[in-house]
Amino acid sequence: MRVLLIGAAGQFGQRIAAGLAREPGFSLILAGRTLASLQRLRGELAATAAATLDAQTIDVDGAQWVERLRALAPDLVIHTAGPFQTRDYELARACVALGAHYIDLADAREFVTGIGALDAEARAAGRWVITGASSVPALSSAVVDAFAPRFARLQRLESAISPGNRTDRGLATTRAILGYVGRPYRALIDGQWRAVHGWQSQQIWHSAELGKRWVGRCEVPDLDLLPARWPTLAHCDFRAGLELRRMHYGLWLTSWAVRFKLIRNLAAWASPLLAISRYWQGLGSDRGGMRVLLEGAALDGGCLRIDWQLVAGHGDGPQVPATAAVLLARKIARGELPGAGATPCIGLLSLAEFVAAWSGFDIRTSVSESLTPR
Repeated sequence: MRVLLIGAAGQFGQRIAAGLAREPGFSLILAGRTLASLQRLRGELAATAAATLDAQTIDVDGAQWVERLRALAPDLVIHTAGPFQTRDYELARACVALGAHYIDLADAREFVTGIGALDAEARAAGRWVITGASSVPALSSAVVDAFAPRFARLQRLESAISPGNRTDRGLATTRAILGYVGRPYRALIDGQWRAVHGWQSQQIWHSAELGKRWVGRCEVPDLDLLPARWPTLAHCDFRAGLELRRMHYGLWLTSWAVRFKLIRNLAAWASPLLAISRYWQGLGSDRGGMRVLLEGAALDGGCLRIDWQLVAGHGDGPQVPATAAVLLARKIARGELPGAGATPCIGLLSLAEFVAAWSGFDIRTSVSESLTPR
């Protein structure tokens, strides 16, 4: 399989590249804007690679990228170059037209939930267009899929992500976060669809390994996709946080300036804010985590509460959102993903597949549960 990895030199792209380079039978094209960084990555991977490696430039934001894509002739394109909040489906549509499968790491709500617009084209071409191959909704939905059968009626979902401060962060991720800070969006809260605001409604996540982490509301595709997949839900919420309180609360204060329209476009400040965050990058820890909390009626009566948590150490946190694309590429190459169509990454991967892929990384999961009698 000839795989074109766009954004290969980026934070997530490098990890996807490392995973795919170990696959015999793959021809991996490391692609992006800067040839020098791609060649450097190819050199780093070459010593242990089972796949053939190449480095090629392509700028999907520039001119003549369609011609460049056609010349590279991939069987599969993996797109990691966000933020997807400002992207359209033209790359995915071009891949289908050229007979290639398409996977991206988007976590932009509108982009991921609207991918069905390409479903007829993808089915007619016999190709997959899969979006959201990241922590959300790919992993979060896999967690819910794993535990939902334990419930007679799943009623509440609360999810959160908190990366370690020493973990590297990229400009695209920073822009994506700043794009919803302080802005209103809809969420299913206590039985009603309500307007909430990004990075507000702060909560504390108590973790045995991470300590006390503050998290605020974030807009993600799960807010639409999970209630649609599990119609019994009366509550679905998602939060994220920064380990350093000075950064987390600084962003919280800024969210009010956005909410009251004192700042129009916070994403425009992504570069200087990222520089400030990197100035403090030596503080805090390299440990981050994710949590999915499920509540509802148990099969044998009473109220069941299941708390799934993930902790990543030694800077391995970015491996979590990079895992789904590697797993999907393997399944497509081996013929283990029959069918075709355009879909969010829900129901395509199991939690067990994620956990198995984390072998060799400092990524651990735990589950605690409690049952309250009726």
